This record gives sequence, structure tokens and C-alpha cells, in this order.
Amino acid sequence: MLVYGDHPRTLAPIGVLRLLRARLRRLDTFRPGLEQHAELVTLFIEASVLAQGLLDADEEATGKDTAGARSQTWLTLPQVLARLVGETWDGGTASVTAALALLESIEQRELPTHVTLKEPEGYAHFALYPELYLEAARAARLPGSTRVVGVRSIGTGLACIVAEGLGSDTPPLTVRPVGPPFERQLHPSPHLKRELEATAQADAVAIVDEGPGLSGSSFGAVADFLEARGMPRERLHFFPSHAGATGPMASEPHRVRWTQVHRHTMDFDVCAARLPAWVEDLTGPAIAPLADISAGAWRHHAFPERQDWPAVHVQQERRKYLLTTERGTFLLRFAGLGVPAEHRALRARQLAEAGFTPPVTGLRHGFLVQPWLKQDAPSSGGHGPAEFVSHRSGHTGSELAPTRATPHACPLPLARGLDRAALLEHVGRYLGFRARTFPAPEPGRGAPMSRLLEMARYNTDRALGEEFARILDAWVPHLDALARTVRPVETDHKLHAWEWLVLPGGQILKTDAMDHHAGLDLVGCQDVAWDIVGAAVELNLSEPTLATHVERTSGHPVSPLLLRFYRPCYLAFQCGHHTLAATALENVAPDEALRLRTAAARYAARLREDLRGQTTVH
Repeated sequence: MLVYGDHPRTLAPIGVLRLLRARLRRLDTFRPGLEQHAELVTLFIEASVLAQGLLDADEEATGKDTAGARSQTWLTLPQVLARLVGETWDGGTASVTAALALLESIEQRELPTHVTLKEPEGYAHFALYPELYLEAARAARLPGSTRVVGVRSIGTGLACIVAEGLGSDTPPLTVRPVGPPFERQLHPSPHLKRELEATAQADAVAIVDEGPGLSGSSFGAVADFLEARGMPRERLHFFPSHAGATGPMASEPHRVRWTQVHRHTMDFDVCAARLPAWVEDLTGPAIAPLADISAGAWRHHAFPERQDWPAVHVQQERRKYLLTTERGTFLLRFAGLGVPAEHRALRARQLAEAGFTPPVTGLRHGFLVQPWLKQDAPSSGGHGPAEFVSHRSGHTGSELAPTRATPHACPLPLARGLDRAALLEHVGRYLGFRARTFPAPEPGRGAPMSRLLEMARYNTDRALGEEFARILDAWVPHLDALARTVRPVETDHKLHAWEWLVLPGGQILKTDAMDHHAGLDLVGCQDVAWDIVGAAVELNLSEPTLATHVERTSGHPVSPLLLRFYRPCYLAFQCGHHTLAATALENVAPDEALRLRTAAARYAARLREDLRGQTTVH
């Protein structure tokens, strides 16, 4: 199944450096402690992403992954910032004088006109804090002579953090394995090859990356190369993001090696232990232990009966916790690290202020803080509408706190006596608001029509067979015309029924709406028609009537042809997503896998029905 993809940004490096310089100069305005540390982590991530882009640009120019003085120059800024992150993590303060001098020297170098920057998934989605790699490196107690090899993209910066934690006396190397997703290999330049051959003779080698994911083949590619040049297995040290095994697509040699080498990880509990203190100025002191409701555990609170639990990919859910204080219960949801997280928090506030999502209390070092709307079964009692009052904390923009005990809310699938016409009108206003307020930030942040059709055709073939996949070929001559009708926006992407709450009094809120358009999948920013199709499918709403409501709010027409094209694409995507999720969970969570396969079969049935009606485009 085709599901995953990324949406890199293409920027001028000189512009990125200017933004970094401006933020570095403002660091003194941040209060010592968490504020200054969080800003330094943002700077470290942005500098690391830029270094990745510059290293990839050099590789593209030469046709080979390279090394040398120029490559080391690109890594100097994240190296310096890694040291400052370590100092402020330990409670110290930071001086940015050296970082500013380095940055200005890089600005004087010959830079490419543009670089391609990839947002690291771990920082964006999986609460991968650089501090955890720092602590893992410190705990490893490896000698300072250890050579560090980072796997790009995210391994660019993490290698600098690990080198800092190890007290390494040699700058890290970075590599970008290439080839099919589950069979990555290294293709180094002669210079990088000599560096890696020398590395194979070191006392120890630290290989740094996120994952392993489905195969762990990027870790494997580096280890394969080093072992083939004499590196004893017992000197290999992996720094992954989790302590689990390789995924189901790992080759047998890689799976066996994974069980034999040294692996160094630090559990997120290290950060979770500090989390109540990070948000205390917003919530007040905790009066109960932090409750982890990640990985689908939130369903215990929303759906009393397990038979009502929706199918979710528990391995891809963001971390989220409930924090109880004397002011009430708060939801702490990971919103990401770095500059993109700031944009997500702004989007969350805009949606809350427009009345579409729960209020936002604040953002602290990657976690969005919101009052928890206690979820339970619906009652016929006469609760009044939810009431919240504006509250300024002094740190960020509009921040809100509950005035009294948070209202009870009912998940939409359990709501009784729901006014369907009101739901249709509300969803239409919500999608119209998004279409009007959140245009795509730049071109290329969403899959083109040809890519969507490729995905739909491939997934349909896998789910229903070639006979049905062939029906989609009728769209090929119309792709250019379709593309001309698209107005890309930051679409919601998750309109499923369990993503909505109904409050006493009938108010409807979307629970999670910040950034699904920037998720792990290939879809990305699309025309609002994508969400219209999604809402019509997930909430059983009239697609034409919903489109009319959206047009009224957004002020833009919705193409009926685009709706027709998106419909099989959406169903094929959901079918593929649920199928792949079920495959990943088959052996570790069979109950979850069964729910996901049931959902995949439901989408496949809808897809078959839709394609039978699409014998012609017009």
C-alpha cells in the first residue's frame, strides 16, 4: 500500500541563516530556565535541519555522499548549539557569542542558492527530545575516542548531541543511505569512504538515528559498511529512539544484529518527570501523578465500552497526558519541537478563538496545554453551554483557562438526539473557515494530482484487484485540468466521528486539528474538497450540501469534478493507511490490528461501490 511521504521545503540558506541570527540575538530576552532552554532547542533543531540541507546539496552536486572540511563547516553550528542545550538542560545559562561568530563565518562561505529542508519526523510527531539522546550518551560512558556517525536527516543534529554527551574529541560524520526503503545502502564519495574505513578501526562507533521503523535498514546500512571493513560487532553502539525491536520488514541479518549490538536509549519518562514543572505557571502545581493517555489509552476516558473503541494506529499517536491540579484537569498534548510547533500552536489558538476547538492554555517546550473536557456518556440533563474566560499569562498570545470545573463532553459517536442538520452546518462552517484562514504556506506542500492517482491506483489494485484499479485510468487525461482548480489549504485530514465532541447545550468541538496536513502521509495540503469528501464519508453527511456550506463560508467555489476525483483517492488512502497499520500491529497488538483490518475492509467496500459508479469521468 502507498501511504507515506514527506513534503520538504526549498529555501535559500542565506535566508535561514538570517532568521537564526535574529533569534540568537534575542536569546537574552528569554528568562533563564525552561524558556531559554526551549528556545535553544528550537535553534539547535533549525540549525541541524539547515546543516542537513547543505550536506544534501553537496551530495547532489557531486553525485556522492561526501565528507571533508566543507561538510564539517556545516556541522559546526549545531555542534555549538548542542553544547549550549546540554548546559541549559543541566540548569546553566547560555552565552551565544561563539554561536553568533560561527554563524557569521558560515554566511561568508559559498552557499548553494537553495537547499531542500526536511522536517524531522521525531521532533514533529514522536516527542523525540534531543535531551534524551544527550542523557543516553552520558549514560553510555563510552570513551571520548568514540566515532559518531549520524544518519541524515534527523541524525545530523542528533549526532552532534551524542558527540556532546560522549565528550567526543572528533567531529561526527553524517551519511545518507539510499535505495529502496527497506534495503538502504551507503554510496560514499572516495573521501567519505576513507573516513568510514578509518572509523571501522576505532575503539567504538556510535550510529545515531531515529527508529528503527519498519525495517531499520538505515542503521543496518551503516553497520553493514563498517563490519565489511573489519569493525567488530561488539564495538558497534546504536543510538535509536526506542528500545524495541526492528520492524516486520527487517532483513534476517539486520534483525539478528539488532539483538547482538549495544543499544543506548533513554525513556521519555526523563522528560515526563519534568513536565508538570514545565507547565506549572499555566496549570498550578500537580496534585496527582501524571496520567499517560497516549497510544489509544484516551479511549478508556471517551468510550466506556471497548466494543465502541475506534480503530487507531496506536504507534503513530502523539504523546498526551492528563495533569490534575487544584485548577482542574488539563490535557498536555505533544505539539512538536522547533519553529513548526510555534505555527501549530498559533493555528490551535486561531481555531479555539473561532469556537471550533477547545481553548488553549499555553505552549511549553513542545506541549500544548488545554483544559480537559471530561468525556462521558450523554445525559438528558440541562447543562448550560461551556463557559471559558480569557486569561493572559504573560508568556504567549491569547491564552485561556476554565472559569469553573470543565464541562462534560460526549464523543460524537455516542451522542444521542444529535441534530444532524446542525452538525452539517457546523462542519461546513469549520471547513470553510480553514479554507479561508489557512492557505498552504508555500507550493509543493501537498501531493500533486498525479501522485494521488498513483496512490489510489496502487492501493485499489492491492485491495480490489486490477479490474477496479483500471477504472481510475480514466482520470489520467484530466489531471492538468484538475490541478488548475486546486486551491491548496492546510486541510484537516481527520474528520472521523471520534474526533468530535458534543458539549451540553449542543456545542460541537473538533478535538485535534492542528497539523494533520503536515503528517507522515503523502497527501499533505490539498483543496478543501479533500476534507469535504472526508467529512461526508466519516460523518455520513451529504457531500453536495456540505460543499454549499463550505463555499458560503470560504467565499470560493468547490469543483464538483475535484470532489469526484478525491473520493476514490480518499477511500483508497484510508484503506491503505488502516491496512498498513494493521500489519505493523499484527504481532504486538492483535486486538488493535483486528479493528484496523475491519476498518480497512469497510473503506474497501466503499471504494468498490464508488468505482462502480465511475465508469466515465463526465
